Parts: sequence; structure tokens; C-alpha cells
Amino acid sequence: MSGRDLDVVVFGTTGITGRQVAAHLAQRASEEQLSWAAAARDPEKSAKVLGEIGVQAPQTLRADVSDPDSLLAMASGARVVLNLVGPYTRYGRPVVEACVSGGAHYIDLTGEMPFVRRTIDEFDEPAKAGGVKVVNTCGFESLPADLLVALVRDSARERFEEPIVQADLEAAIAPPPGRPRASDTISGGTLQSVVAIAGDKDAARAADPAALISEGEIAEVVRRVSPIELAPRRGEGGAVLAPMAPAAFINPAVIHRSAQLDASARGEDFTPLRYREGVALRGSPASLGLRFGVAGVLAATQVGLRGMTRASPAMRQRLADGLGKIVPASGFGPTAERLEGWRWTMSVRARTTSGRECSARAEGDGHPGYLSTARMLGEAGIVLSREGPALQGGGCLTPAIALGSASTERLERAGVRFSLGD
Repeated sequence: MSGRDLDVVVFGTTGITGRQVAAHLAQRASEEQLSWAAAARDPEKSAKVLGEIGVQAPQTLRADVSDPDSLLAMASGARVVLNLVGPYTRYGRPVVEACVSGGAHYIDLTGEMPFVRRTIDEFDEPAKAGGVKVVNTCGFESLPADLLVALVRDSARERFEEPIVQADLEAAIAPPPGRPRASDTISGGTLQSVVAIAGDKDAARAADPAALISEGEIAEVVRRVSPIELAPRRGEGGAVLAPMAPAAFINPAVIHRSAQLDASARGEDFTPLRYREGVALRGSPASLGLRFGVAGVLAATQVGLRGMTRASPAMRQRLADGLGKIVPASGFGPTAERLEGWRWTMSVRARTTSGRECSARAEGDGHPGYLSTARMLGEAGIVLSREGPALQGGGCLTPAIALGSASTERLERAGVRFSLGD
């Protein structure tokens, strides 16, 4: 990648997350001697939107998903392209194709598993041949969960010389003071992704824990060993565990692919692990019933989403058409003053074949779905733009495999702190 003018390009800087990614890169540019640029269909609009939050991109490129030449020009001049233009089911493929052809690493935030599956099928081999990393799901879903499981997998191998066979993740999210708002929890972009999945011909893959496993026999083992459970259950310390929000179907598929890629890189047989996750609802014993009730509502929502993916094509298309008329546009989401003040944690406890345990924990600052996600994505772009020998190689990779567990130290710059337990 020598001779490229730009380390990182942020494509799609007019949305809530895109402008925060740009803000993070602007802040980090002098520390890293980083050359970066914004890219958008309308450069003037991009400059105006970024100016509203006090950010001025050193360069603003014109790039449009309907103009392949503009995408190729963007990718050919950059080491890394961060793609924030969704829904990815509709708009992602041309950007991936341009990056693979132009030799730029590609990173996005999609949680649209059918799109990720097709990306692997079409671009894994060309990306390997070109030494290009294509990395999906590189925000709150699924970067911290994927790295935490990788950390405990590496720890168990180093300490016990054994693989892990089970991993349980608990997440907890603490909002800032003040009255909650509907836009705090889910954005128009997320809802647009749901609409795109509903109309996707491969929608059934969206809720499949083995969606990213190519081999049929191994995929069946993953489904049997590690089904996605949606029912509320008890967690540690009296917590009630609800399904992961906004979707319980993203992290599992990514984590199983990471485990398979890790085993393949080491020349080992892939043995699927039992993975479970949930959001911890904590409170006094007296609130147990209320917490189970809230968890039940969240579980019912996830059951509905899974049911949607399994409906007939005609029914899903009608649903997609109807939802498309009523859900907010991509610009809907938390306001700037509601992005700070959030705190979140994730902890993983794993067990090896002989029953030994190891654990890891992540703590993050900022709204997990938007501010924290934006900073993680920006930092991931910096890591790949500075990649060393440990990160060589290409293909369609997961965050943990593409970045490596050593990247956890760099992610402190994104406000995310990782630690290993006893």
C-alpha cells in the first residue's frame, strides 16, 4: 500500500455515527500523524454537517455508491476505507468491490448477516489474493464481544494449554441522568437495516448462529451446540439476563467465525464452543418480577424479529414495504447532548475442556451504539492503517481476527478498556 496519500477515508459523514467517526479521527490525527479524509455523495453537505460539530476534514472526496468510478478512486488512494453508508444490504456491495479492486482495507458497522454471508462468498478469495482485509460488524456489535472471547481463548491456551468449550457474556449499560428518549435506544439507520433484512432473499440467515460458517456439516454442529437462546434467565449476582439489544443474532455468528478462522490459522480442528450472551438487568430482590417482565418484553421483540426472518418471501416483502413507509430515516437518533455520559461493561467467563475457568472484561464510555461505536471504528481504521507483521494477510475477517488481541491496548484511545481476570 505504499504511495497512497490517505491513511483512512470515512465514507458517509453526514449520519450520526459517521460524523462522530470523523470527529475521532480529527482528534487523533496529530497524535498519529494521520492523513485522513471525509467522503460523501455531496461534499458540500458533508463539510456543512461536520462544521456543525466543529470538525473540518483535511480533504472531502466525492464518492457515490451509484458511481463505481468514484468508489474506485476513493479506495485506490487510501489504506483503509470506513464505510458508514447503509443499509449495507442495499449499498454495501459496491464499496466492498471497490476496496478489493483498489487495494484498500474495508471496515463497516453492519449487523446485516445475509449481506455479510454474501460478502464472504463473493470476496473472501479475491481479498486474500490482494492482501485486503474486509471487516464487517466492527462497532459495539461485535468488536468488544469478539475481542473478549478471543482474549479468553488465548489466555486458556497460554495458561492451561486447552481450548475453551463454553463462553458466557454479560453486558450492562448505564444511561446518563435525565429522562430517557425513544431516540436513545434505536436509530433510523438500525430500523432501515431491519427493513432491508426483511426484504432480503436470504433473510433466514439473519438469525442463524452459523450464518458465517461455510461448511454445512460444521454449521449444523454449531447450531446444535450453540443455539441462540432468547428466553430471560438468571445471571450472576441476582441479575436477570435479557437478550442482547438491538439484536441477539449478530455476536454469536461473528464469534463462531472467529473461532473457526483462529483454528484454521493454527492448523487445528475447529470444535464449536457453547456461546451465550445477555444484557444484565440489575436491581433489588423486590424488583425481580419487574426485571423479568422487562426481559420478557425484550425477548418477545427478538422472537418477533426471528419469526420475521423465517416468514415466506411474499409476507416478508409486504412487511418490508409497510415498514419502509413508517420507520424514521437514517438521520433519526440520539441528539449530541445524549451521546456522552453513558457507561457500559461486558464480561466473559469461559470454561476449558477440563473445567478450568478464565475471564475477561471490557469497560466503555459513551453511547454504545453511536459514540462508543464511532470511536471503536475510527480506532480500528487507524490500527489497520498502521498494521505490522502480526496483522498481515487478507480475506473477509472478523474484528478479532483482523485486529488481533494486541489491539485491545490501542482501543483505550476509543474509551474502551480491556482486562483479563484471574
